[in-house]
Amino acid sequence: MNNLQTIAIIPTYNEKENIESLVAQLLALPTAVRVVVVDDNSPDGTGAVADRLAAESDGWVEVIHRAGKLGLGTAYIAGFKRALARGADLICTMDADFSHNPRYVPAMVGKIGQGYDMVIGSRYVRGGGTSGCTFDRRLLSWGANAFARTLLGLHAHDTTAGFRCYRRTVLEEMDLDEIKASGYSFLIEMLYRVQRHGWRVGEVPIVFENRRLGASKVSKNEVVKALGTVLRLARARIVGRSA
Repeated sequence: MNNLQTIAIIPTYNEKENIESLVAQLLALPTAVRVVVVDDNSPDGTGAVADRLAAESDGWVEVIHRAGKLGLGTAYIAGFKRALARGADLICTMDADFSHNPRYVPAMVGKIGQGYDMVIGSRYVRGGGTSGCTFDRRLLSWGANAFARTLLGLHAHDTTAGFRCYRRTVLEEMDLDEIKASGYSFLIEMLYRVQRHGWRVGEVPIVFENRRLGASKVSKNEVVKALGTVLRLARARIVGRSA
């Protein structure tokens, strides 16, 4: 898989404290990875830091600036379209807060090489886990995964994980603009559509590390939206219609 171009999409909002170190670690990986930062006009100046990193990277880093906080799902889609336009063979997604450690990227890319179309960095397979998370947060995550897996018939163990690697063909053949979820539930809808299409989904174990710096972006409103997304997709599954 070393001859395939890999691009990592990193959505950011107020991640000035993390983005420079994260990008540096991605660029230092033994697996060559280019970076696209999608910044939603962060008030803390994350976008300016990302611009400087891009200017210093000799083309390995680029930045998409958006007018404001438009949702995680739409940030991913903007990143996907840019990565595809740049000729990426593999497109990875990850959080900017080090909850997804760059050291797992080579294993995810390697798993794609075993014939998978999408690979998830998973907390819920053997060898995976969480670090630094409260009991309430672990319980919420576990419950959300169980709920989505049961109602949607998903085979993956970690359905809400944002640490993923996709083959180019998955994103090319999927109509990204048809995806209705815009927040964190975008991740569930993407997985649902990938599985419904028949693409092969794999998982590699990771330890999800609670953010080191900055504030969490997950709100109660996002939890409610995720519930609505799962129910919408479950209804579509039952009646046999497109989601």
